[in-house]
Amino acid sequence: MGDHSFARGDDGLVRVLDFDGVPLADATVPDIDDETFVGLYADMRAARRFDERAISLQRQGRMGTYASLAGQEGSQVGSTYALSDDDWLFYQYREHGTLFAREFPPEHLAYWMGHEAGNGAVADANVFPLNIGIASHLPHAVGWGMAAQYKGDESLSVAHFGEGSTSEGDFHEALNFAGVFDTATLFICHNNGWAISIPAEDQTASESFAMKAEAYGFPGIRVDGMDPLAAYQVTKAAADVAHSPPEGRLRSTLIEMVEYRYGAHTTADDPTVYRDNATVEQWKQRDPIERLEAFLRETGRLDDEMIASIENEIDDEIADLISVAESFEADPADLFADMYATQPAEIQSQEAAFLDSIERHGKSAFLREE
Repeated sequence: MGDHSFARGDDGLVRVLDFDGVPLADATVPDIDDETFVGLYADMRAARRFDERAISLQRQGRMGTYASLAGQEGSQVGSTYALSDDDWLFYQYREHGTLFAREFPPEHLAYWMGHEAGNGAVADANVFPLNIGIASHLPHAVGWGMAAQYKGDESLSVAHFGEGSTSEGDFHEALNFAGVFDTATLFICHNNGWAISIPAEDQTASESFAMKAEAYGFPGIRVDGMDPLAAYQVTKAAADVAHSPPEGRLRSTLIEMVEYRYGAHTTADDPTVYRDNATVEQWKQRDPIERLEAFLRETGRLDDEMIASIENEIDDEIADLISVAESFEADPADLFADMYATQPAEIQSQEAAFLDSIERHGKSAFLREE
């Protein structure tokens, strides 16, 4: 993956579309068909709409704490479109857009509503259960990549994480292992400006997060993460190298997606305490959905009628997701299911007493009145 093959903006970031959705003079637009272009746009819009509904559900008390993705649709959906369906994704807790680029199982939404089993539902889309511990999924992604190579499996492992993860030991261990053992792993760092309330510039003394890859023997590259076509282009090139590395080149790549988190870190956060709303509005001028829409309109791939149809389909899709997720009923026995491999006698006794009380009094006796 030669960096010289990519067009760059004045800020040095790999970019295909300028902030108005116009291809840069020296940029190469990805060679994908019209249906794929429109599908990329539709999945980005679906991710944004899901984000809006999820925040609303949380505010209504119908869902637990949620991490918003708004502003990062381009990097999440664009990068996933560049992969094979056989490649496995490891995401932190904000990359819900990757699922819309694959298939968002309604059972997974139930996970955010408190049903643990819903976290495993993503496996059908070749996505590992999401991770809440910062960076702790990165060694697993590398380990899976090593196992795949031992088995002769040509699929890749692709790990998503925020720039705050680079301050964790797991980040170093994972990338060092990937370099030493030459695993086919793509590391996608979402530099969205903030690790909760810590700005990116206070997270590292390095000039960039991408340059950290040099310490591990493989390339790092900085991309405009709010340009879905740049995200696609760079990820596709990195995936091609992972499959067939040139002589003297390792398989892994660290991709730094430079973007911005429009909303709060999670619905439990108040970003007005630590950042200026004027800065948020400036970043919104680079909105990934608006940029791609402008490009697709200008090239005759999209019009008002198509957008209206896409919006209706998205609303129906999200409504169905919510309906299915809210139909799940909690099983009180799940509280004890995964605590121990062999349950101690005392815990067995507590479980029996708890379930007996529920049977005699009903679940409602254990729900707190609001």
